[in-house]
Formats: sequence, structure tokens, C-alpha cells
Amino acid sequence: MTDKMGADSSFVLPAGFRAAGVHCGIKSDPSKLDLAVFVADGPATAAGVFTTNLVCGAPVKISRARLPRGTARAVIINSGNANACTGTRGEDDARWMTAQVARPLGCAEDDVLVCSTGVIGRFLPREKLADGIPIAMNRLASASGSFRDAATAMMTTDTFPKTAARTREIAGAKITVSGAAKGAAMIAPNMATMLALIMTDAPLGSQRAGAALRHAVDRSFNCISVDGHMSTSDTVLLLAANTHQIGLLGPADHVQIQQMIDEVAADLAQAIIRDAEGASHFVTLDVRGLRTREEAYRIAKAIADSPLVKTAIAGGDPNWGRIVSAAGYAGVQFREEDATLRLNGTLLYKSGAPVEFDAKAVSHSMRANREMQIELDFAIGGESVRFWTSDLTAEYVRLNADYTT
Repeated sequence: MTDKMGADSSFVLPAGFRAAGVHCGIKSDPSKLDLAVFVADGPATAAGVFTTNLVCGAPVKISRARLPRGTARAVIINSGNANACTGTRGEDDARWMTAQVARPLGCAEDDVLVCSTGVIGRFLPREKLADGIPIAMNRLASASGSFRDAATAMMTTDTFPKTAARTREIAGAKITVSGAAKGAAMIAPNMATMLALIMTDAPLGSQRAGAALRHAVDRSFNCISVDGHMSTSDTVLLLAANTHQIGLLGPADHVQIQQMIDEVAADLAQAIIRDAEGASHFVTLDVRGLRTREEAYRIAKAIADSPLVKTAIAGGDPNWGRIVSAAGYAGVQFREEDATLRLNGTLLYKSGAPVEFDAKAVSHSMRANREMQIELDFAIGGESVRFWTSDLTAEYVRLNADYTT
């Protein structure tokens, strides 16, 4: 997993991919990169998962209409401006961006996907992008520094670039799955909750790529929450290029590739929570023992989204009643005696009744550790979900109270 300093091993691009990140002037600070390009050297299978928000950015509309496809060549991403709620001009600008990348690659405009992130309701400055895109295209490289620059150029309020990578020997070839993501706030489940691009040099057809991405998203980006606010720009893309020409893969090979995609997506999702705006705690929430995964998910989401749970965590208050009551309004049928709760390994509530515990010791464990564990076990089934969330602090309020002013 990438930490605040970034691990060099996570800045590894799959074979046949290049990247670049530059400053083009969307952000006023010339030291901040704001334009990223990722390119596949040959046609790649592409799949995507997008926000379910009815108010969505122009790039979401353009990229969603172009997927799935088997001839994708590139993704262009700008930060500092979401190009959302910008009408037909915004859609024209998004298409124009893809055309500027397609031309030097010699590919169709539709083979380029586009993402934007930043402030909503402002038109993109075409003249700045027109200057920056050729620079980015000329700087494309497979080096780790180029990957890091591209991941950095995706950032808005993020404090560190988020990347992850896995490499395994599969079918006699060295297969790599790499990803980059951005996100620190406006994070809510149901869809992807930010921007992310996952790349692999493994061969995947459109149907398999789409299923693999959805499987990974459901267990990663759809299992995180900072503030319960779904963005207009949420996009997760998967590009798979048959770089090694390894031919037909067997079921066991596909299982390994799926595991790699899942692991990269989970690393990126957790990195977003670790970078949550103003947060002082990284919370892992395990909900177990339900009849279906959907039931476990609904309870986990209700707890993770609760402002009262999040503020109690921020204050180091083991107020377990907030956690149990959030489970109770999640829309899942259970009896109180079905539930048992542990906080940082300490039993607080068992089979529907409170138990004695050292509140001061639990509070100290909450205050002294950034990592927190909530375990809510039910006695009605065998399905579970792992969810990640953060606390809610006064610093979060400060950061978002004057975001545009």
C-alpha cells in the first residue's frame, strides 16, 4: 500500500504503457501539476464504472458513451476543474481534449477517454490545455518518475499521489497490474467515489474486463466513505493490453489476474481514506454474519456514513450506542440479540446487551492510534463485508467551508 511518502515499488507501469504529468495552468500555482496523460502503445481493452449521480460531469458522459471497447489508446485527465454542470460547451471541451491526444497517436478520437476533477461549474480553459497537452505528449515515458508525475497531476486536495502495483508470473509471462487514483473528500459509495485508472499488460476481452472491474470496484471503491457525498465525476477505468501476446489464458490464470486487480483497487481505495480531508483516524469496519453480502454492506455503509459515529471516533469516545443504532436503521432485519460489537478488540456489546469494559482504556486506544477497528458480528448467516472510513473533524469542516472562496 502507498503511504504518505509514496513507495517506489508502486510507481511501476505495465509493459506497453507510458505516462506523463505536467502543469498547464489550470491550477494557479506553477509548482502544482494539473494535466495527466496515460497511453497504451497498442489497442487496449477498456471498461469503466461511473458515478450514479444524475448530475455528472461532461467527461463522464463522453467516456461512458465510448465504453466498453477493444481499441482504447489513452486517458487524459485534468485536475482543478471538474468540467461538470457546464452544458454542451463542457461536452465539446471534453471531446476536444480527446481529439488533441488522438491526433499525435494516430488513433480515432473515440479511442481516447477523458476525466476531469476539481471545482464544479466552471468552463475549461482551452487555451491552457492547448499549450499543455503537446508538452505532456512529448514527455510520455514508462519510467517510474513519469508515472508519479501523472498520478500527482490527478490530485486536487490530496496530500500525496496514490498508486499501487502487483506483478506475478502467469502463463510464462511477467504480468503487471498498476493503478493510480485521486480522492480525499466528496467520497461516498455507489460507484467509484473518485478518479482511478487501472492498467494491465494481460490480455482481457471486453466482457471479462468489465466483470473484473466491477468485481474489484464492489470490494474497494464502493466500500469507502469519507463524507457520504457522491461526486459528479466519479470514474474508474480499466485498460488491458495484450502486450506479451501470451495467448489463451486458463481459469486459474484469470483468477490470479482478478486477485491482482482486486488488490490494486483495494490499495488505492484505502489510500484515499488514509488521505481523507482533516481525518485523524483510518477505520476498518468488519460486518459479519449476515444472510447476504448486500445486508452486510447496507449495515456497514450506514455506520460508515454516520456523522455521530465519525465524530465519536474523532473525539476518542467509545460511544457504542451510535454504532449499534446506525446498524438498526440500515434497513436490514435482525434482532438486537443477534449483534455483538468490538472496538479495537475490546468487547463492548454482546448478544444485544452491554458488557462491562474499561471506557478510559478504550478511549486511550482510540486517541493513541490512527488505525481503528470496528467489528460487528451477527448470528444469522455467513456473509460479510469489509468497509473503510475516516472520522469527521473540525479540520474537515474548515477545509470544505471555503473551498472556492
